[in-house]
Amino acid sequence: MLSNIMVEVTGESQADIFQAIGKIAVENGYSKDQRAVVEGLQQREVESTTGMMDGFAIPHAQSSAIIAPAIVILSLAKGIEWQSLDGQPITFVVSLLIPEGEAGTTHLQLLSKVARMLMKEELKQQLKADTTTQAIFEVITQHLN
Repeated sequence: MLSNIMVEVTGESQADIFQAIGKIAVENGYSKDQRAVVEGLQQREVESTTGMMDGFAIPHAQSSAIIAPAIVILSLAKGIEWQSLDGQPITFVVSLLIPEGEAGTTHLQLLSKVARMLMKEELKQQLKADTTTQAIFEVITQHLN
C-alpha cells in the first residue's frame, strides 16, 4: 500500500491529478488501462463534485478496467481548484478505485469508511501535516481497519 501513497504531488488541475491516480493504478497492477481509470474518475466528477471540505477530495471510479479495489492517496504540493463544497482548493486526495462487479459492496463500504474518517478534525490536520508516505500510511491504516 505504500506505493499507493505519494506526497508533494505536483499538478495544475484536477485532470493532472486524475492522470497521476491512473498512472499509480497501472504501475501497481490495479488496472491495465490508465485512460479508462481517468475516464472513470472524470465521469464520476460530472455527476457531482468529490471535493469535500477543508482541502480534501474523495474521487472514485467504478470500471471494468479496474482489476482489484484500491485506495490511492495523494498529498498535493499546492492546492488546486476542485469545485469543493466549501470552495477551498484541494490539497489532499483519497481516491477509491473499484472493479465494476464490486460497485455496490466494496465501493460503498470504502466510501463510508473514508467519509467517516475525514469527519474527524484532528485526523484531517494530522494527514495534512504528515510529510512522508509512511506516516500517512500509518494514520490511514489505523483508521480504516
